[in-house]
Amino acid sequence: MHFLIEIVHPADVLFFLRPMRMLQEAGHRTTVVSRHKDVACALLDRFEIDHIPISTKGVGVVGLGMELLRRNLALWRIVRRDRPDLMLGFGGVSVSQVGWLTGVPSLIVYDSENATLQTRLAWPFLTRLIVPGDYTGKTPKGRTEYLPGTKDLSYFHPSAFAPDIDVAKSLGFDPERRNIFLRLVKWGANHDIGKTGLSEDQLGQLVVRLAPLGKLHVSAEADAPDIVAPYLFRGDPQLIHHLMGHCDLYVGESATMACEAVALGLSAIYAGVDFPGYVAGLARRDLITFVQPGDRETLVDIAEARLLDHSAFASARKRWLGEVPDWAEVVVRQAAELAGQAASER
Repeated sequence: MHFLIEIVHPADVLFFLRPMRMLQEAGHRTTVVSRHKDVACALLDRFEIDHIPISTKGVGVVGLGMELLRRNLALWRIVRRDRPDLMLGFGGVSVSQVGWLTGVPSLIVYDSENATLQTRLAWPFLTRLIVPGDYTGKTPKGRTEYLPGTKDLSYFHPSAFAPDIDVAKSLGFDPERRNIFLRLVKWGANHDIGKTGLSEDQLGQLVVRLAPLGKLHVSAEADAPDIVAPYLFRGDPQLIHHLMGHCDLYVGESATMACEAVALGLSAIYAGVDFPGYVAGLARRDLITFVQPGDRETLVDIAEARLLDHSAFASARKRWLGEVPDWAEVVVRQAAELAGQAASER
């Protein structure tokens, strides 16, 4: 069978990498359509995945709207030409809409209740949706599966990924000290419109307090204030999870990377703006501490406490891993099932 996979964000590359390889190993054909967004295309190249770039990230509401129109048209042309049996995407606005127009079923995975514009554009048109078990938003009735865990278990499941200590050292990891990973985001996605993260003053206070506690590694999507410059990660961004996986603590504005940290074995503090269900679920399991914007003065105190006591997190993570499936295996199984159903109906 022929599967088309849509990549719109760097995290999508990691999510779909193992499902893609599993499908190929089973003898199926895969086509990847991509988007110029941060390092998404560079990651695909790094993994030697052939892909067809069909859009570049737009800026603002108008820019994102124009990009969606161009993206849908480009995808429609590819689908009309190649007729895949199933299309897969994370968020999946284009694959769901174009799939509905062309009669090609779509399997969509998503996890953010806050991206209401994106879900309104995708939900009516998709064939099947997979969301985390802790998802609290509305979903299409009869077309949704609630899966325990988080999307990060597709790539960072312990059975599939182990961070390389030698790579981590080459990227600045200090085995003689505690290592702290700080992530700052750009706030430029469609669901980020009108939102902001840590202020420059808050960030300055955070760096001043965290730096003496260990080796600080700062990953920033956008230009960061001067106080952060000495700690900025300047290595290959495509290898960053090898560094992060050996750190002792994650602090950041990215919910995605907070969950990746948990999957990799780091205690995580999430200081973002949105608090999706999967983050709340990890917090209930003592795997993530989230700090509301109005409480950020407590951020460093929480970080110090987390650094001093890792045992409670380790026990909680062990219990959690015993309860959740390998998401890559679930995606492959459902993709084959949907494509098979569609083929039998033709």
